[in-house]
Amino acid sequence: MWWIRLAAGPLFTLLAGCALFASEADIRKALAPTGKLRVGLISVPVHAIRDPYSGELRGVSHDLGSALAARLGVPFEPIMYPNPTTYLAAGQAGGWDVGSLGVTPERQVLFDFAQPHLEVDYGYLVSTEARIASVSEVDRPGVRVALVARSASASALSKGLRHASVVPGRDLSALIDLVLLGDADVIGAQKTNLYNIAPRLPGSRVLGGRAGTEQQGLAIPKGRDPVALAFVRGFVQEAKTQGLVQRAVDRVAVRGVVVPP
Repeated sequence: MWWIRLAAGPLFTLLAGCALFASEADIRKALAPTGKLRVGLISVPVHAIRDPYSGELRGVSHDLGSALAARLGVPFEPIMYPNPTTYLAAGQAGGWDVGSLGVTPERQVLFDFAQPHLEVDYGYLVSTEARIASVSEVDRPGVRVALVARSASASALSKGLRHASVVPGRDLSALIDLVLLGDADVIGAQKTNLYNIAPRLPGSRVLGGRAGTEQQGLAIPKGRDPVALAFVRGFVQEAKTQGLVQRAVDRVAVRGVVVPP
């Protein structure tokens, strides 16, 4: 598969400069203790979406996870979760070995992060009835903003909403329902997700500009051998410099993201 091609070489090449020396077996045991690399994913474009015709999963985190498993020489096991709440809980409980998360201080207490591989724009999608023309007009009395509970976007966007009210939902589908039922006027999320769900809300529109940004990085549960994080960091550096991350972005046609230097 073209998207998992990285420079050939033994596993220890990814540990160069880390001052850590470990055998290939040690690295596999630390990062994939079950013998498979279990990669946690949510059904959004930057993670993974399923092609309705072929059933194939594709997305930035999915492609990175597949490449990382190939680099380790272990089977790749993608595990889909319905929303951030269950996703984070599963990670804390050891249900996945590698995930992809927005980097926040709260999450850094629970997970160890590699350097960010994506910078993701936040934005707003407004319903056809909402008389809101710009991002700056969202924070007004009487405006109801639907946000996914426990998501990084909800944490960031809610801090800037002093006059509008926040309506939480368990996932993006729940936010769509809130708008359709007339319980919310605006959906706040990653802009790439907003572009993806806009067709399900006829007449809705994604506002220009951005309401903030999120640094997203590969994460592993706390308590793993340090060699696991060193390996993931080396892999991310390779994936960025060799263009794997950008190819994964292009493959799923994600908008509203950039690969940071």
